Amino acid sequence: MRKKTVVITGGAGFIGSHLCDKLMQKEYRVICLDNLITGRLENIRHLIKDKNFRFQKHNVTKHIEIKGNIDYVLHFASPASPDDYLKFPIQTLKVGSLGTHNALGLTKEKRAVFMLASTSEVYGDPLVHPQQESYWGNVNPVGVRGCYDEGKRFAEAITMAYHRVHHLDIRIARIFNTYGPRMRPDDGRVIPNFIYQATNNKPITVYGSGRQTRSFCYISDLIEGIDKLMLAPVNEPVNLGNPHEFTILELVKLLIKLTASKSRIVYKPLPQDDPCQRQPDIRKAKKVLNWQPNIELGEGLKRTIDWFKLRR
Repeated sequence: MRKKTVVITGGAGFIGSHLCDKLMQKEYRVICLDNLITGRLENIRHLIKDKNFRFQKHNVTKHIEIKGNIDYVLHFASPASPDDYLKFPIQTLKVGSLGTHNALGLTKEKRAVFMLASTSEVYGDPLVHPQQESYWGNVNPVGVRGCYDEGKRFAEAITMAYHRVHHLDIRIARIFNTYGPRMRPDDGRVIPNFIYQATNNKPITVYGSGRQTRSFCYISDLIEGIDKLMLAPVNEPVNLGNPHEFTILELVKLLIKLTASKSRIVYKPLPQDDPCQRQPDIRKAKKVLNWQPNIELGEGLKRTIDWFKLRR
């Protein structure tokens, strides 16, 4: 029986590489595409010699050509942290638009199933709390974060257009804050930032008052949700994230405790358009996927801290 083949764009990135692992364990053939602008070869090096895995360095804003049968195209390519997409705003917009268009074109050619890795950032600085899939969002299209937020909103729009016009079988995962091993220490997101600062007893930088909230999902929980969504006949967006909400200050205090850090907290101005609240409504995921996250923040942080310590 022929093994099913999955193409993962951005497969050398944080989430993409864990997804490569998951699907390899399930005995798929995996083709990983990545231009390594933010992804890292070390995330997938352990897979390179496997006959069922192939890495292809490629910028998906260029035409994608792959020979043979393809069953799934999972589009996970994009800078995803504020530091990265503020450094690469045009590349971020291009991968959200041209990259999504090319990935959809490959899907159409191969008559495959398409999944878009969208984001909670399509909700912007939300006026509805918690955020459910029916909420249209509150996004500043000309702000510094617009390159990521609007790139993903366009990606959702073109994905739905291909579904309606070309009858593609599509999935849209709206991914909320996720953390765990393989995050880059310089990635700019809050958890790797705080772990680096706390484990080195450096001042911990909190933007704004620290009362803004986030909901943090451990990577293995997210990958289980993505796997379930890939196989489910659901053609509308689905939130994937952990609904337990924490303030940034609560996160800092927990990390200081877990690392026995001597760091002090330093406050800096809140960046432009930084969301004040972020919490997913995951009732849809529970109902249609029978999925919910299981790993508590404290346990996930311990695993992540241990991984960072091994790579000093």
